[in-house]
Amino acid sequence: MKNLGHYNNKSAITKSLIAIPIVAAIILAGVAGFGVYSSHAQTQSSSSTTSSASTVTKTATQTSSSSNNDSELPWSGGFLNGQVVTFVYTQNYTCNPGVISFGFNSTEASNAQAVTNCEVGAFKGDTTLPNLYILVPAFAGLSIFGVPKLGASSQGFPTFNNQTILTDCGAGGTQTACGDHPTYFYSPAFTTVEQYLGITSGVFGLPEGVLPTPSHSHLINQSDTGGWNNVAVLVFDPNIFPNPVTGQCTQMVPSSQANATANCLNTYSALQKALTTNDSASDNANCNYGANPIYEALGQPPTQVVVPGDMTVPSLANPNTNLVLFFNVYNYNPYPPFTNFGDTTSTATTPTP
Repeated sequence: MKNLGHYNNKSAITKSLIAIPIVAAIILAGVAGFGVYSSHAQTQSSSSTTSSASTVTKTATQTSSSSNNDSELPWSGGFLNGQVVTFVYTQNYTCNPGVISFGFNSTEASNAQAVTNCEVGAFKGDTTLPNLYILVPAFAGLSIFGVPKLGASSQGFPTFNNQTILTDCGAGGTQTACGDHPTYFYSPAFTTVEQYLGITSGVFGLPEGVLPTPSHSHLINQSDTGGWNNVAVLVFDPNIFPNPVTGQCTQMVPSSQANATANCLNTYSALQKALTTNDSASDNANCNYGANPIYEALGQPPTQVVVPGDMTVPSLANPNTNLVLFFNVYNYNPYPPFTNFGDTTSTATTPTP
């Protein structure tokens, strides 16, 4: 197998967000205040953030660029047992059954189906496949959808407190979107946020409840190959959102926990704890650093994370999306210098699952 640094995406995912004017209702709803957060000191320096952003942007751009060479496959990073691992995608995603099969607003779902069959918030289907947990930095508000006018970076990463939040995948339709991922999702939760902002006919020229796939990182609790169910996780505590290159967390806001980063989401056990851990960091991040309409529309949840449809630890086994991704897991960090577990010198040129 080739060096993972040379894998490119051969799928037809859009490389740049469709240039559609931002709906005035969003701006009037206070996004200006949301997009410009108050200045607070952070432990991570701006220089290191810039360096890491360059690394991830370069890598993520490789995953979303097209290729005529069928031997090259798309890839991305993820977390397994506290380590950064590599996903190599073997075929394009599927979203079955379609959105009209769920108990949603029938008109809304029918309109959504013209754009996407991928949904988040209800699916409880096949549990025989392993789960991929999609970590969405919801504390970054509307910037998770990759639109610069809503606070996203020009590369499609979300931002928080004037800092770029690095993720394994940028938002759908941006230059850092991951290969073999849907560009758009439909969700009743998206509709809830839009309605909270006074929007009843959709945004970006999309049907109501349809938005670009949010920027996200990946978490798994086993190494496997083949198809993976997807579970969307909304992370409201920035202190537990891991850096995709290092897998480590940095305290970004005040916390009521003795160890603000104890539930760093690089392990499944940390996700289980975060689901039921109340932390003032969630309120601090989503209220004191600018108004976050996602947090407000969902009722200001006190926990570190929210998993739509899966509110208890046992229910985390249930996929809450109808998305299946196909990838193999390799025990190598995909970002330079492509090191193996515990090895800071060797290059991962011929990894094995």
